[in-house]
Amino acid sequence: MLPRSIDLHTHTTHSDGSDTPEELVGKAARAGAVALAITDHDTGSGLAEGKRAARQFGIEFIDGIEISAEYSPGTMHLLGYCIDSAAIESDLVELKHARDQRNPQIAARLQELGMDIPYEEVQALAGGEMVGRPHFARLMIQKGYVGSIQDAFNGFLAKGAPAYVEKLRLSPENAIDLIHRAGGVAVLAHPYQLKLPSLDAVDDLAAELAGLGLDGIEAVYSRHSQEERSAYSEIARRHELLITGGSDYHGTYKPDLSLVAGKGDLDVPYHLLEEIKARASLRAR
Repeated sequence: MLPRSIDLHTHTTHSDGSDTPEELVGKAARAGAVALAITDHDTGSGLAEGKRAARQFGIEFIDGIEISAEYSPGTMHLLGYCIDSAAIESDLVELKHARDQRNPQIAARLQELGMDIPYEEVQALAGGEMVGRPHFARLMIQKGYVGSIQDAFNGFLAKGAPAYVEKLRLSPENAIDLIHRAGGVAVLAHPYQLKLPSLDAVDDLAAELAGLGLDGIEAVYSRHSQEERSAYSEIARRHELLITGGSDYHGTYKPDLSLVAGKGDLDVPYHLLEEIKARASLRAR
């Protein structure tokens, strides 16, 4: 691990992670992180707790978020850093409402497939926090329908699978604008999930998104190979975009990914965060 390692992509119980913000920050500190961003899906509700815990553990805290955008054939997520979530609270309430409408439909589809997965039990498993597909997967494991979270997603919950239900997504332009309205820096998350056929296609998309105001690309990511990290970093530099990185830690919901270290070979250097903060400061002027 580098002496000043950071993690800019993590999730808590406020979306689809298994750790509370305080637990996550404590684990990051024990893993040697000097800075951490919490980037829960479509919500900033865990940021205040995370910030308090960061002061307690003596590490730098970055207010973050992850927003889904309309895209096919893969998925597109936009990470926002240095945000003021209160500035976009009404937008986030609308996204949460869309999730609240989607989740019972997932439960209904699983029941149509012969599984005893009442939505009330999924909500109880989520502990009163935002319900996500990992909570469905956990209940499916508990009831013996699948052997692992990955099995649940591959067979039933992933995009295109029998129980998948599309959710409200912003256009890429609107997702970037939402992050900017919160005073944040907008970054394309894990570009491998776009499922584009070539690096040239990624390059073309990066150029298009840069024209819409995109600030950076998450090149240093747990599931990217070293070759992909280098290639995505080069694409970012070519379009004058920031390079960022993170583990995408979800706790027990993605058990192969560790905080800070990812799959064991992740090193996100602190200077990448310095560049994000510099960009955010420019936007605030």
